[in-house]
This record gives sequence, structure tokens and C-alpha cells, in this order.
Amino acid sequence: MSESQRWDDVDDYFTTHLARNDEALEAALRDSEAAGLPPVNVTAPQGKFLQLLAEIQGARTILEIGTLGGYSTIWLARALPADGRLISLEYSPRHAEIATRNIARAGLDKLVEVRVGAALDSLPQLADENPAPFDLVFIDADKSNNPHYVEWALRLTSAGSLIVVDNVVRDGRVADAHSTAPDVQGTRTAIELIGKHPRLSGTAIQTVGGKGYDGFALARVLA
Repeated sequence: MSESQRWDDVDDYFTTHLARNDEALEAALRDSEAAGLPPVNVTAPQGKFLQLLAEIQGARTILEIGTLGGYSTIWLARALPADGRLISLEYSPRHAEIATRNIARAGLDKLVEVRVGAALDSLPQLADENPAPFDLVFIDADKSNNPHYVEWALRLTSAGSLIVVDNVVRDGRVADAHSTAPDVQGTRTAIELIGKHPRLSGTAIQTVGGKGYDGFALARVLA
């Protein structure tokens, strides 16, 4: 058995017993695949992890940067109370269209708003609305802009909020200080920003599974 097959088998086992997809989640995956969206959504155990983080936070407001087909959005929104709010920013109108349908089918459209456009355009517009600080921010968009997303997340949160940055290991390439790849450079800058910022306390975790070798960073906003 190959190493990657072992990772897949373990992910399948965890999914079966701890993070089983229901019909709404399965339909979101099917429709995303049928529409040709890239298969880069979080896995079911990762989605459940995000939901648990939001529940542990007692999150009432969530900001997601990068919607794709809305799979992670559904997991996150399920942690919200009935009067909660999740804003998800998506660059592609086509992805946003698929995500909006998937979210509505899951019965979460009253909690979730998908905004279309480049996140670095949408974030200043969101800040101009002077929203209540977000309790959790999930960053899963173009990796070259990760440091900008972390900076905006910090502006839109307050003490005690949690920032999650996905896909930070880049199949191990994040350790290559000489890489000129934009995704690696952006991720390294974001990690180093978290490490040195006086208002953030963070760490990063390596993962293996159905999406290969990767990981995520967690940062808690300090007073």
C-alpha cells in the first residue's frame, strides 16, 4: 500500500465515523464537480474541524475568504446560531453561483451572504460598513495574497477572535526560502507576519489526508 493510499484510507475511516457527509454536503460536492470547479475544497474531517472551531469560539459572525462551491461554508455556517452571520468572498461569479445554490439547498441562505469580486476590493468595502468584529476568519483563497488577507482579518476582528489560514504547507515547499513561486512567497510572508505581529499568537500544523500533504495556520487575536 502506498503512503498516499494509506492517508486516503485513514481519511475515509475518520469521515465514516466522525464527519459523515449528509445529503446537502454530498450534493455540494457533486454539483461543484459537475460544474468543473477545481477539487480543492477541504475534506470532510477538515470541514468538521472548522465547524468545531467555530463552535468552540462561540462564533456569531464568520468571514470566509474564498468560497469555491460553498462546501466549507456549509460546515462553518452550521456552527452559527439562528441570528448569526457568515460573509463569504468569492472572486469567480461562476463559483459564487454554484456556492449560492449549494448553500440554499442546505437551508443556510438566511445566514450566509456570498459577495462576488476580488477579495482585496471586497474587504475595504466590507470595512467601510463598520461591521461588528468577526469571531472567526477562514482564509482559503489565492495564496500569494495571504499576507494581505491576514492583515485585513486583523482589522476586522477583535481580541479573542480566531484566524485560520488553509493550505500553508504547500506540499513542503513553504520551507524553501529560495522559492520564487508566488503561492510559497505569499504563504511564507503570512506565516512570518503571524509570528512577529504583537497582536497575534499563532501556530501551524502539518496534515496528511485525502488532499495530500498540507496544513493550516491558526492565529488568535490578542488584546
